[in-house]
Amino acid sequence: MSNISEKIYSRVKSIMDTWSENGIYAISFFVYSNEAYQYKNYSNISTFAISYNTEDDCEGADLYDEERWNYAFWRQDETPIIDPDEEPEMTALLFNWYKENGITDIGKEDDDCYDSNFNYIGKGPVGHYELLQIISEVASKLQSEGYVEQHFGKDIPIIIHGLEYAWYDIEATKKANPHGEADIFIKAMKELGMIP
Repeated sequence: MSNISEKIYSRVKSIMDTWSENGIYAISFFVYSNEAYQYKNYSNISTFAISYNTEDDCEGADLYDEERWNYAFWRQDETPIIDPDEEPEMTALLFNWYKENGITDIGKEDDDCYDSNFNYIGKGPVGHYELLQIISEVASKLQSEGYVEQHFGKDIPIIIHGLEYAWYDIEATKKANPHGEADIFIKAMKELGMIP
């Protein structure tokens, strides 16, 4: 069986160990799929990269301001973890994990993914939601073990997201922050009308 969670955990932690910039207030776990992303015979696959934002980056925005929490305003200087072009070994490990767990049709998306009010209720392309579950477990372990608080000297939320904040991103973010580390983020995004 693939030890993908442990590999991702180790890789994420080794990168975060190098982060020493002052004023880090949020960590981004960016999980994104795009029809242009390809791996072998698959397209529309999901990638995973990490980064952070600082107080200087958001120029002192108030606690609930969009500039503080919406990734569109962040520096977006990610380090790839799973990416077929930059991290092919980790991508291969993910696809082995898919195979071991009987996950097929990677990248395919259900046509019936909106409710009667046109709210998106799908789980993204096949493989995306499953990767989110792995990523949220890794993030939760980092939080539960106290690694984030010890390394940065304070509680910092790990926000799991794509370019938009789908219901499953918010679900994953809540799981990733088991002690309420992301409560301010969730409240801000609700006040801004970016999530229900």
